[in-house]
Amino acid sequence: MDDAIVIGSGPNGLVAAATLARAGWRVRVLESQPRPGGALYSLETTLPGYVHDVGAAFFPFAHFSPALQHLHLDELGLQWRSGVYESAHPAPDGSCVSIARDIDLAARSFGADGDAWRRLAQWQADMGQRLPDALLAPLPGMRPALRLGITNLLNLAMAGISTSAGYSRRLFRTEAARRVIPGLSLHVDLGPEDFGGAALGLVLALLAAGGGFQVPVGGARAITDAILKRFDDSGGQIQLGTRVESIVVRQHRAVAVRTSAAEEIPVAKAILADVGAPALYLRMLPSESVGGWVRQSMRNFRYGWGTFKMDWALSDPVPWLSEEARQAAVVHAGDSIDDLIQFTNEARAGALPSNPYLVIGQQSLLDATRAPAGGHTLWAYSRVPSQLPDGWAKHREAFADRIEERIEGLAPGFRALIRGRAIFAPDDLDRMNENLVGGDLGGGSAQFTHQLFWRPVFPYFRYRTPVKGVYLCSASAHPGAGVHGACGYNAAQAALSDQK
Repeated sequence: MDDAIVIGSGPNGLVAAATLARAGWRVRVLESQPRPGGALYSLETTLPGYVHDVGAAFFPFAHFSPALQHLHLDELGLQWRSGVYESAHPAPDGSCVSIARDIDLAARSFGADGDAWRRLAQWQADMGQRLPDALLAPLPGMRPALRLGITNLLNLAMAGISTSAGYSRRLFRTEAARRVIPGLSLHVDLGPEDFGGAALGLVLALLAAGGGFQVPVGGARAITDAILKRFDDSGGQIQLGTRVESIVVRQHRAVAVRTSAAEEIPVAKAILADVGAPALYLRMLPSESVGGWVRQSMRNFRYGWGTFKMDWALSDPVPWLSEEARQAAVVHAGDSIDDLIQFTNEARAGALPSNPYLVIGQQSLLDATRAPAGGHTLWAYSRVPSQLPDGWAKHREAFADRIEERIEGLAPGFRALIRGRAIFAPDDLDRMNENLVGGDLGGGSAQFTHQLFWRPVFPYFRYRTPVKGVYLCSASAHPGAGVHGACGYNAAQAALSDQK
């Protein structure tokens, strides 16, 4: 009999499984899909030889995450690459402000706001590893918070109650600099005027200044392969094509899982679920084991915006008008705070954005293995409504054209370089992976009411559930989205602690 069963093989599930296996547990991972990794994978979606990341494509927590550090993935051959600039923010007016790990280089890019950027970058350098330790620790996380220091906590708390627009206007003088933090906040469903929206944008800016927006050699699947290797070396087993329908509970404790093939697989110690919180609480756990208030909270659980993602196979690098963008790992297309506010309002109103905000990854500039000799890849996404009144099929191609027009405006000649493209609307992502509900890549909304002690529901914010031996280890748990493995690692530590 297995000591633990992990449901789902996304990055959090695999980190949880590897952590338990390294602690000496007998661990089995059950994955419904024919391949592991969830959205942390890479495929040739456009043309043969062009490797595109399915979901996450650059990794600010690559070297900072305690969960990934614990697994020592570099010892298994995982390699990382960085750009000259980490994050470029060009606009049609020709301005471009960029973040670089080199403080002097970034300060020159920020121009009149160079001194303000220097203060931020120095703040990050002073905090160092203490910042991600505090951000990724289980709540309430008093020790990591105290190590971070009261002054740093207060400064971060001020960002935590600020809108990204207000925070940026106080911090910077130029519009070019002011669009950076709101643009980073829009990696999730946090618009420029949303309460607490500055926190995520600021953290991403600080991480870009520190470790950078790194990409793994060979694609995101290289991370999955490395974690799987660590898991396998520790004696773990993974079973693909096995869908868990329910968790068997007897005397208030989980004793087995039941699959879609009506197979009952017993477990001795723990079940860790790398699934969305509503799927665990409303489908897998028996209704009599979950209180009515918790079940109602799960019915009201909010997912983030949908994601409209595109991949391109190119004949040359993107000819950005900005030289900094030509050397950046990631490019953010957002003209101004007002432009990002309009984008947010359109997406929230259920409309297709007229001037799409874009997060654009240029992995092949850093990693030559992503494309054949002379070729390049491009990866991008925008935030959109999860559903449209008349369905996505009618709008996929037209909105993809709108995104290409957006890039063309910042990089004339871009369209002439396209050899192939692949389009993934929210419903495509949902069908691809049932954790990507409505095309949300983050496991739930990033709004303040879905964070900290409310993620996924109070009082079950420390990975445990009402059923003994069952733990939530997906991005629906604190600290949420991001390939840091913290949700899986923290859940595994909770399971180990409970067995002691």
